[in-house]
Amino acid sequence: MPERSAPPLVRGEPAEVAPGVFVIADRRVPIVPNVGVVLGDDAALVVDTGIGPRNGAYVLERARRLAGDRPLYLTLTHFHPEHGFGAQAFKGEATIVYNRAQRDELHRKGAGYVEMFRGLGPAVAAELEGVRLVDPDVVHTGEAEIDLGGRSVLLREVGPAHTVGDQVVLVDGGTLFGGDLLETRMFPIAPFFPPHDTDVEPGRWIGVLDDLLALGPEVVVPGHGEVGGTEVIKDVRDYLDHVRGEAARLRAGGVPVEEAVEAVGADARGRWDTWDHGEYIGLTVRAFYR
Repeated sequence: MPERSAPPLVRGEPAEVAPGVFVIADRRVPIVPNVGVVLGDDAALVVDTGIGPRNGAYVLERARRLAGDRPLYLTLTHFHPEHGFGAQAFKGEATIVYNRAQRDELHRKGAGYVEMFRGLGPAVAAELEGVRLVDPDVVHTGEAEIDLGGRSVLLREVGPAHTVGDQVVLVDGGTLFGGDLLETRMFPIAPFFPPHDTDVEPGRWIGVLDDLLALGPEVVVPGHGEVGGTEVIKDVRDYLDHVRGEAARLRAGGVPVEEAVEAVGADARGRWDTWDHGEYIGLTVRAFYR
């Protein structure tokens, strides 16, 4: 992964994207996620935390402003540092809910990801100072429903895809938090990082996106980039399917993986010329070649 120099700080005020559903936008800052706060009559749910204790504290404070004295829940779309390594700020302040695969993946890979992300530059390393990896208070498998009072939230385990423990969050059947299964106008990252992580399943990822399209959500909150509709899902699905086809064709023709990375990268940058982070295309090619 390339070095990052901009401070990866969650900042700004929550904006309402659907009734009772708020997003603190990533502002297209690298290593900053879209963070969700879902308000019910009786409780509130936070989705993702940002990276490190300072971001976690900021998200907690903004959630408290919205929720008042209502009890808080926290869940994650997946375990990656910018999505979940601020969870320590919520320990004792919220009921933390992960799916079992997510928790187990954090145990296996969390320490390695801390070291890997520290290598992305001093601005990122600074946010990881004092980080502690925290276990959930509640673990679920498959699906879990949280009744916030007048608003229902479904946590659905959908991995392995981007990660083993991918989870989508569906609010009242109409608003979808997709984590890094989805990005808007950004090439999605396939976290193929030997030796730290090789569990990405890009072919299965496409199937997950087909399932999400079938849900027909009205509002789609990606892991990074602007909130949209089902076009966000379709765009990522079409890109991954294109890379799958090109990688299969080149591999069958005996083209070495590094040559395929160059060829597919040049083609994809031309096809999706308004998208950021073209450096991630090669990771997806390598994952499909594997």
